[in-house]
Amino acid sequence: MKKKGPLYALFLSLILLLPGCSSLTVLNPKGPAARTLSDTIILSILVMIGVLAVVYILYIFVLVKYRAKKSNEGYIPEHEEGNKVLEAIWIIIPIIIVTFLSVVTVKSTHAVENVAEEYKDQKPLVIYASSSNWKWHFSYPEEGIETVNYVNFPIHRAVEFRLYSFGTITSFWIPQLAGQKYAMSDMLTELNLSADTAGSFIGKNSNFSGKGFAHMEFEALVMSDKEYAEWVKEVKDTAPKLLEDEFKGLLAAEHLGRKTYSSTHLEFSPPPGDHSEHMSGDGTEMDMDNGNMDHQDNKDIHPSPEPSSQTEFDSEPNPEVNEPLPSSPVEEHTHEGH
Repeated sequence: MKKKGPLYALFLSLILLLPGCSSLTVLNPKGPAARTLSDTIILSILVMIGVLAVVYILYIFVLVKYRAKKSNEGYIPEHEEGNKVLEAIWIIIPIIIVTFLSVVTVKSTHAVENVAEEYKDQKPLVIYASSSNWKWHFSYPEEGIETVNYVNFPIHRAVEFRLYSFGTITSFWIPQLAGQKYAMSDMLTELNLSADTAGSFIGKNSNFSGKGFAHMEFEALVMSDKEYAEWVKEVKDTAPKLLEDEFKGLLAAEHLGRKTYSSTHLEFSPPPGDHSEHMSGDGTEMDMDNGNMDHQDNKDIHPSPEPSSQTEFDSEPNPEVNEPLPSSPVEEHTHEGH
């Protein structure tokens, strides 16, 4: 009874704690990309449950059928070299399961990497989402506006996020609308999504990036076409321009609230790579080997997430280079004796 006590306590704790867990937003999709991912996750879980069910049923069957009892005392089973039928079954079935899940995964990955079928005839709304410790900058090149730590876009519209970072690698993720995609400093990654439900959704950085990681959340607000047009007009009429000095101050700051501007930083700090169709000029200022030069300059003012080079081990004297190191516990003991 004493041995079972901790197990009962653990079981009781799970019963008390699990009802307090919030619903999984990943399994509550509000757009076609997220729905594809949710369906794939649920299908994979069902397949795994099926495999476990078969294993546990066979396990219980064997325990019950071949348990020791008085009627078979002294029973010695016949020696068998193998069973070709059983061996074929437990080789072929796993191959079928893995092949099935692989096909489903490849198809779903291809689906979410592209614009959803119902929005193929639309021109995507392009939004550049760049991260800096520990905030998100959203640039709308077509509208000529920019926001910090929140993003708005219309319902039933294909949206193409172009992601990059001014510092460490981050991961852009709106769980109810799409999967996550990494944002890196010297290249652009693209994430396609669309929403079929209006409302406010939580976005976040799903890649640990330092001490301010927990604060890298933002609101993604899905609006009607009319509301979105009115919001864009209001921003253009009332928000200040984003100047280069102001932008450098935004990059240098660690934490910020929401901010809105009637111009974008793309005008003076284009994104890395060959994505200059929204920029002024012909894009000749691009350095294609490692992003554009303005982007590189702005990276330099970004606070580095790396720890100080001074560590607790720096105070320890370095061993003599020519002193032989022990190669075994015996030699180590002898070495210490000398």
